[in-house]
Amino acid sequence: MLIPRSVRRNWDLYLLIFPVVLYFVLLKYLPMYGIQLAFKDFSAVKGFWDSSWVGFKHFDRFFNNYQFWTLIRNTLGISFYQILVAFPLPIIFALLINEVQSQRFRKSVQSITFMPHFLSTVVLVGIVMAFLSPSTGLVNNIIVRLGGDPIYFMTEPSLFKSIYVFSDVWQNMGFASVLYVAVLAGVDKSLYEAAMIDGATKLQRLLHIAIPALIPTAIIMLIFQFGSIMDIGFEKIYLMQNDLNRSASSVISTYVYEIGLLGSQFSFSTAVGLFNSLINFILIIAVNQIAKRVSGTSLW
Repeated sequence: MLIPRSVRRNWDLYLLIFPVVLYFVLLKYLPMYGIQLAFKDFSAVKGFWDSSWVGFKHFDRFFNNYQFWTLIRNTLGISFYQILVAFPLPIIFALLINEVQSQRFRKSVQSITFMPHFLSTVVLVGIVMAFLSPSTGLVNNIIVRLGGDPIYFMTEPSLFKSIYVFSDVWQNMGFASVLYVAVLAGVDKSLYEAAMIDGATKLQRLLHIAIPALIPTAIIMLIFQFGSIMDIGFEKIYLMQNDLNRSASSVISTYVYEIGLLGSQFSFSTAVGLFNSLINFILIIAVNQIAKRVSGTSLW
């Protein structure tokens, strides 16, 4: 077999990228063949190949399901809430850290905010439940000492989204800010020096140097956020979910788990998952085009 000259010349680079290509082929592209389950009535007796085709039957069933709008409302509600709160906070945190002069204090703050990212989801939810416990939780103890009544945080549907989003902020803000801190560290120092010579204040340097430097990176990260807007983390939602807050915590990912794995309705759950992925695909294409026209920055 004739090997192209460019491959022979750069064989080490192709060897380096080979595991990545293999990963995507085996775990991302080959499983796409299973999408046809969404259009079949899968039977374990007949097997994958001989199960009968049913067209859009499972999609119609999902769209006419009484839980459909609740699932969409909860999924989009948590996602947009997370974008509004959790997306800008790492940027603000990076801007504040960049203004700190003491290297020791800066590194200490970064380390403290960075560490919660390495907690497992189970441990994180356990900490949240311990802090918000109506009998022994720190938050409720403070409320009682101030003369209030204990609040059953984890059973209040109206509080579920806030608990989910702000616990995510606590866990991931430090880690998410690393990218923005790195961008700010790469800004030419002569720009700040020239601005100081011209008499620019800290606020003016922030508005005209630091923030413009972060905008391209922030736009790319925002596109990624919108591209996964329907993919709310299953593990955390499922661990925080109970019968009393289910009206606010039932999202598409937990629904797929319940009907697919627990209910063994594989074709129906595949159809729901395909619908979820299709919405994400449309959103990332649309947001990318909007970002490209508005700012000139895009993924492609």
